[in-house]
Amino acid sequence: MRMSSFRHPVGPERPSVYWRRRAIALGAVIVVVVVVVLIVVGRGNGATPVAAQSTAPAARTSDRATAASSSSSARPSRSPSPSASAAADGATCTKDQIDLEPVVDKTSYGPTEDPKIAMSITNTGSNSCHMDLGSSQQVLTISSGEEQYWTSKDCQTNGTNQDVTIKAGQKLTTPSIAWDRTRSSTATCDSSRPSVTGGGASYHLQVAVGNIESAKSVQFILQ
Repeated sequence: MRMSSFRHPVGPERPSVYWRRRAIALGAVIVVVVVVVLIVVGRGNGATPVAAQSTAPAARTSDRATAASSSSSARPSRSPSPSASAAADGATCTKDQIDLEPVVDKTSYGPTEDPKIAMSITNTGSNSCHMDLGSSQQVLTISSGEEQYWTSKDCQTNGTNQDVTIKAGQKLTTPSIAWDRTRSSTATCDSSRPSVTGGGASYHLQVAVGNIESAKSVQFILQ
């Protein structure tokens, strides 16, 4: 095509029609070129930046977790030594640091009321200690004057042993049991027992754990 024909279109239609057609064609070419350039530039930059940023911290976290796991597995774990456990529990309790006290729920009981009896154990020392507080070691004794009327050891079965650590200054109280106001004897474990006297009679409760006894007894009245 000669330059003159480009500048001065030749044809049956008016020159303005040819110029519009050329403008539309040129615009389409420019759009195609712009799209191609954007695609090429996008591919040159790689994957979307958001995806790249979201996966990078995960990779760093995984690396740190792997390093921490390797470090912890490389170091051998230490378990408490027997001497450390023994020191934490303390030594065996002695008479000098244990205070036993008999416990009753009331000081006077009506004709149909059964006394509920127990004992408290207090560590009066400055260090923790441990002792057997199982039922096989506990003894509760009820007497009146010089006569013993009842003891928890007479017909006890399946006594238990329980080693308990008592902290310095700590006070423990055993669960209470009901005394049925009868006289105990190893000969009457499977038979009826005689009832003790009421009507204002005075009785005393004394307690012991192993070879440690309460320094005092506690008095109560049976009506």
